[in-house]
Amino acid sequence: MMQAETGTMQTQVAPQADALAAGTLTVMCGGEWFGLPIAHVYSIFSVGSITPVPLAPPEIIGLINVRGAIVTAVSLRRRLRMTPEIDTRGALAVVLHQGSENFALLVDHVADVVDLGLVRPLQKQPHIDSHRVALTRHVYRIDDRIVPVLDVAALLDFHGGESRPHAHAEH
Repeated sequence: MMQAETGTMQTQVAPQADALAAGTLTVMCGGEWFGLPIAHVYSIFSVGSITPVPLAPPEIIGLINVRGAIVTAVSLRRRLRMTPEIDTRGALAVVLHQGSENFALLVDHVADVVDLGLVRPLQKQPHIDSHRVALTRHVYRIDDRIVPVLDVAALLDFHGGESRPHAHAEH
């Protein structure tokens, strides 16, 4: 089931057991492409107002009301240690379901859902920032782009309020 959401339109994707077989949503942030396993994607929408959360980690922008549910808004730019966004009003958010919670991940642009089931991931390169490697599940070449598919569990792990993810096993 899928609908598009911009302002009042909504995109809903039913969770799948195998994220890669079901596809990967490609998004752009800070001029770079990233993938999000579609199994975690609940909806995509244009952000209205955000309520700040005092003393939250810098990646947490605040709280957003999504169809009556309050979700935590996370800046992908800040989480990946990019230049922070100038203005979040009208930004795009991808609502991700992780564990028993939903998070609104702020991105610059949402593109296509791609099927990576038959694509072989690239080997992770040693020169890539270790913080980014810890947040990445696999890296793929899609057409002329290099697309890291983010590890949603690591991306949304604010364990103990720290802004660094805990170490996790390679997938």
